[in-house]
Amino acid sequence: PNLIPPSPDLPSAYFPSYAHTGRVGPPQFPPDNVLLHDPPSVERMTRAARLARRLLDYVCHPSVARAGRTTEEIDALLHEATVGMGAYPSPLNYHGFPKSVCSSVNEVVCHGIPDSRALVAGDVVSFDVSCYVGGVHGDNCATIVVGDVEDDLDCDSEENQFSWDGYDDTATAADAPRPPMEDWPSVPIPPKTTFATPEEEERFVTARRLVRAALESRDEGVAACRPGGCLSDVGGAIHAVSDAYGYDTVRHYRGHGISSDFHCAPFVKHFRNNEAMELLPGMIFTIEPMITEGSAECDEWSDDWTVATRDGGRAAQFEHTVLITETGVRILTLP
Repeated sequence: PNLIPPSPDLPSAYFPSYAHTGRVGPPQFPPDNVLLHDPPSVERMTRAARLARRLLDYVCHPSVARAGRTTEEIDALLHEATVGMGAYPSPLNYHGFPKSVCSSVNEVVCHGIPDSRALVAGDVVSFDVSCYVGGVHGDNCATIVVGDVEDDLDCDSEENQFSWDGYDDTATAADAPRPPMEDWPSVPIPPKTTFATPEEEERFVTARRLVRAALESRDEGVAACRPGGCLSDVGGAIHAVSDAYGYDTVRHYRGHGISSDFHCAPFVKHFRNNEAMELLPGMIFTIEPMITEGSAECDEWSDDWTVATRDGGRAAQFEHTVLITETGVRILTLP
């Protein structure tokens, strides 16, 4: 791993506990307890979440995630951007994970390790972007279709580069009972309209449909959140979207609480279940369904990280970090 070494310029608080050893220390809170965040903690979590979203927008921008570029090169760009914003890339050395972002291509469901394969137009790629800043983690994920931009868009021109202008890490997300559908992408880009062959067109059209299903499933999961509600409502809402599209939803991997611990209770199932946990104001957790166009059965590769569908079908994922409030749900990972 390209680890960030200790430095007099970096205070010890910059690093999560595992940064130098790969060993995740004991949880800050008992594993079966759910943390209810107080206002100062919510402010720290909001800052980390907003930065994670900004970094996600960057890595998914067509000038960055583009055909011919490897996910390893994208990881290096994301690493540099994260450190440049004063944050630590949360995946790096977490239980020994060797990179700063998870990049999951086509049949890879999650935890893909960036590598030397060049992306190809029509690839379905999920980027799971997390950062550690202010003593807490921010976490979100999105899926793109590589090369799905208007044909005359010049990704090398200065006007089409990602812009960091306007980012304000002191702003807070407003209460939002339902995430706006225009939430993704933050800056809409006209899609590809001409195709070389019918096969290419089918590849893009089916990829777009899968990505849309994953986005809608996450949004319906968020919309199901309310104080006094039940955690199982989230999984039921997600599963209903998956069924409506004729897709499947992964059972083995779940959303999670998040704080100074990268992963903690509650753990959020993205399928119909009987998880009888009441949602209370102050809870912060991720909703991150993984939707597959075939069976959701999946296997972990020999690298002990990469998870891929057993039947080779493509997968897509979107993720928000949310806060249960007194009146509804607040999405922390909004632009």
